[in-house]
Amino acid sequence: MKVLFIHQNSPGQLRHLAAHLAQQPDVEVLAIGRETAPGMEGIRLLRYRPHRTPSKETHPYVHTFENAVLHGQQVLRMLLDLKGQGYRPDIVVAHPGWGETLYVKLAFPDTKIIHYTEYYYHLEGADAGFDPEFPLTIESAAFISSRNALHLFNIEQCDVGITPTHWQKGLYPAAYHDKIHVIHEGVNVSRLVPDPEAFLKFSNGKQLRVGDPVVTYVARNLEPYRGFHCFMRALPELLKARPDCQVIVVGGDDVSYGDRPDDAPNWREKMLRECPVDLERVHFLGKVNYDLYRCILQVSAVHVYLTYPFVLSWSVLEAMACGCLLVASDTAPVREVIRHGENGWLVNFFDGKALVEYVLYALSNPPEAAVLRANAQQSAQAYSVEKGIAGYMGWIEKLCGPV
Repeated sequence: MKVLFIHQNSPGQLRHLAAHLAQQPDVEVLAIGRETAPGMEGIRLLRYRPHRTPSKETHPYVHTFENAVLHGQQVLRMLLDLKGQGYRPDIVVAHPGWGETLYVKLAFPDTKIIHYTEYYYHLEGADAGFDPEFPLTIESAAFISSRNALHLFNIEQCDVGITPTHWQKGLYPAAYHDKIHVIHEGVNVSRLVPDPEAFLKFSNGKQLRVGDPVVTYVARNLEPYRGFHCFMRALPELLKARPDCQVIVVGGDDVSYGDRPDDAPNWREKMLRECPVDLERVHFLGKVNYDLYRCILQVSAVHVYLTYPFVLSWSVLEAMACGCLLVASDTAPVREVIRHGENGWLVNFFDGKALVEYVLYALSNPPEAAVLRANAQQSAQAYSVEKGIAGYMGWIEKLCGPV
């Protein structure tokens, strides 16, 4: 069987499935990604680059779609070259969000396509307009509505769509629900486990160990979509109430979602200006390697996870797998993985007072926290890499036969 993976940032969310298939004796795996894609060892990656950027004359509402067409066009050229060399994939597994798979069926009309159907935009009930601090303008609403043209095209092109959460599936029009199936790609719960001996050592010699009052916050980038502004506004009260508390913040200064602040280089600097904190107690570590990241979660006494109603971060599941006590925003799809009072606590995204109260309660009640920690770790097992691979493999075999 020939399996072709297509992802702008290959392998992206498809890493575990690609690695599994590459180990199968009768499977040939090939990947396509942009010139900046990291790729992965043992899998041949063909890199592409659109021949131009969208025209400045293109209407802003369809700028994203033109960009997608340019990505799809370049990938089509690559696929036609492969076809000329005799290559025929049995199945394509792809993240279509940047347009790469728009024209796959023109090159290979009989090839099955599985799409990672990540997100369908809404003007209400999801990320857009959720935060009153960043109101949705009529221009933004028109732009967002137009972006769904690409996602409708994508869902029409694929044979099966796979999405990580029920909430994400529910965002798509009901007419496509029979085509979309909920399978989380999984996190490495076998490596992400509690460690009572874990400790962190800072360059100044300070150490933090399991059992210390350590509060952690993690995001790919520090920005409002992941509640960074709400977290920062809660910190002064938390630090005042618990003078022994230490806070570890992991995340970069770029923007993954939304916009940069108008009056600062990044959200970290903006929020530090608004909410000055003692940097001897609040440690901004930027982006960290995997082993350090795991250690941070293992020493955490309370892990704060805040998000708009948006794509669920892997970090919340990884924190649960490490046995963290979660205080998280009561937003979809967080409610799919955290049940209030059972395996964590949920608070209103905008209620900084409630956030502080729950963090303080957790720090002061270790026995109750231990129960929630154990339940969180158990809950995370449902999101293992192995279960994710099994779910995807089930659909590959339904579409193409036994692997």
